[in-house]
Amino acid sequence: MRNKRFAVLVLVVVLALALSATFVGAQDAKVIKIASQTPLSGPQSALGSSMSNGVALAVEQLSGPLTELGYKVEYVPFDDQATPDVGVANAQNLVNDPAILAVVGHLNSGVAIPSSEVYNANNLVMISPANTNPRVTGRGFTTVNRVCGRDDLQGPTGARFVNELGAKSVYVLHDTTSYGQGVAEFFQKEAENLGITVLGYEGTTETANFEGVIQPILALAPEAIYFGGIYSQTGIFINQARAAGYTGYFVGPDGFDSSEFAQLAGEAGVNTYYTSVAGPATIYPDAAKFIEDYKAKFGEDPQPFAAQSYDSAAIALNAIYTAAVLAGDVPSRAAVASVVRATKGYKGLTGTVTFDAYGDNEVGLYYVLQVGSADPAAWGSNTLLKTLEIPSPYKALLDSGS
Repeated sequence: MRNKRFAVLVLVVVLALALSATFVGAQDAKVIKIASQTPLSGPQSALGSSMSNGVALAVEQLSGPLTELGYKVEYVPFDDQATPDVGVANAQNLVNDPAILAVVGHLNSGVAIPSSEVYNANNLVMISPANTNPRVTGRGFTTVNRVCGRDDLQGPTGARFVNELGAKSVYVLHDTTSYGQGVAEFFQKEAENLGITVLGYEGTTETANFEGVIQPILALAPEAIYFGGIYSQTGIFINQARAAGYTGYFVGPDGFDSSEFAQLAGEAGVNTYYTSVAGPATIYPDAAKFIEDYKAKFGEDPQPFAAQSYDSAAIALNAIYTAAVLAGDVPSRAAVASVVRATKGYKGLTGTVTFDAYGDNEVGLYYVLQVGSADPAAWGSNTLLKTLEIPSPYKALLDSGS
């Protein structure tokens, strides 16, 4: 009996020591987190989920240098539901976690702008793969950056393309969001500068039955319709407008850019045109391995902005690593933000990134594409008509010597 008691006592001591070691190890672990905010639910979740997947893949593949320094890197995705209030609430939650040192997001500028106010107040750096409204970077926040282009350059690109199509008149619609209305305003201004007659300019929040919008447009018979909005709305509108008899051109911004547009618009969407600051990942020569890895992990092709999300996360990871080496410990958020803003000549999947003083990429890429099929699986094969390299407004100002 005594021997049994002794054996039990030894076992208890061994277990206690093992648990103690585990606890100490957990206490000593240095955890660094990368967060994202995108719509993971709702009608825009196709793009949002793919963006989140792009970040997850980057964290999985590119965390090695930080791991070698003794850090554990975790990815924390947040669902902003494409809604400003939700994005801000999420932002409040994530800034309260001191382990989060960077956030990748958002999809919608209307969500990014108020959410980034929270990030900036807490020195948390944001790198956006997709937000195009000029106000995103125009407020001068040192914590806010984007790898994509801007709507004050994308909107005019669309207007110049409509002019090249030979259209003399256009009706302009938008979805009333910061993104949709903003890009539509820039389109309208350039269209008028080019001598194109703008027959109407209207915002609509309708998402299902567009008859009340379509009939007045048909009466005016514009040669083109430009819709600043997201595929979940514009795809349905185009389907119904074609069914109602409209035969002119359809043109839109990168809100069209999702395979779900093809599903919603059907045959009516074939031969429509859109500009994009992203485009399908297949247009980037350096993204072939990313596409292969993404499909192997997630069982589908990446949507537009997934590759930009990968690049955004990569820039964040590089900055955290550099800041950690300089600090000799877990870096401060302010230090990470400073290193991110200093990014120069980063060669990503989607091009080279050098942030200007406002956090815009010094040279943005803008594309004009044509929808070639009603098959969502063929979205990555849409015809690339134009690629333009346009300097950011700040870079253009410096280049002009003003």
